[in-house]
Amino acid sequence: MPGSANPHAGAVAIVVSGWDAEAWAQRFRTLAPSRPIRIWPHQIERADEIAYACAWRAPHGSLAEFMNLKAIFSLGAGVDHLLADRLLPAVPIVRIVDPDLTARMVEYVVLHVLIIHRHQRLYDAQQRQRLWRDHDQPSASEVSVGVMGLGHLGSAAAQALRGLGFQVQGWSRTPKSISGVACHSGADGLDAFLAASEILVVLLPHTPATEGMINLALLRKLKHDGALGGAHLINSGRGLLQVDSDILAALDQNLLASATLDVFPQEPLAQESPFWQHPRVTVTPHNAATSDPRFLVRNVLTQIERLERGEPLENTIDRALGY
Repeated sequence: MPGSANPHAGAVAIVVSGWDAEAWAQRFRTLAPSRPIRIWPHQIERADEIAYACAWRAPHGSLAEFMNLKAIFSLGAGVDHLLADRLLPAVPIVRIVDPDLTARMVEYVVLHVLIIHRHQRLYDAQQRQRLWRDHDQPSASEVSVGVMGLGHLGSAAAQALRGLGFQVQGWSRTPKSISGVACHSGADGLDAFLAASEILVVLLPHTPATEGMINLALLRKLKHDGALGGAHLINSGRGLLQVDSDILAALDQNLLASATLDVFPQEPLAQESPFWQHPRVTVTPHNAATSDPRFLVRNVLTQIERLERGEPLENTIDRALGY
């Protein structure tokens, strides 16, 4: 049980940037009162006592000082922020797989697919003009949504969309099978996937192979003549997957009818970015699946206690693959 007394419990370091580290520390102390919890850098008095690091955008080199580290836990859905650190200790990296995080991402994807499907941007504009005007509405069964990335989050989103009646396509690096979803894989399956996708939902990890993948050439291949009358992009995966200038060009050339962007190559999004005021762009502040310590700390403690019982960690990443 997370939080059970253990006089030999290894210390946990919380190493985060841009987040409230104290909120994470308080949750750890509530669930595991016997375990030393240290916030980096000001609470680290002995680097050798740190057995576990919980990290989000940890400054490069900061984890290298923990010479007795046994595992690193990424507190968000991605691990690219860790793998970019050339001094990262050679210990297992564990990604968070938690029902709360999954539910938040599924909510975000479903919300924005439905906003597109039900023409909500158009009705918002009409409200500002005091226009009472209905528009033709295709059924969900006429609309094809493509989910790019069929890991835990992508698979859950694809299943939720299928449950709403959408035609759902899926694409992943390696073959996957999901009931009711037309799954494509690898380079050979990418073009067929794109050609069948009116709404493209991007949930891929950031790796050297995926960086810059959402570019003008890819967006040209989407389904532009479907029931919605145009192609739409939703990226709630990783910012470095997209080429911002290419998305703007695709919007200008009507290759994209809209773009919903939760992530960007540089965050926060610069004040001068054209995305802020573009009439066909929705910007959200990387909050599609916010990590909430109230839920995720228990997940981390369960993994730590598995390791201390001699059991293997779950959801470790393959460093060579990048996820």
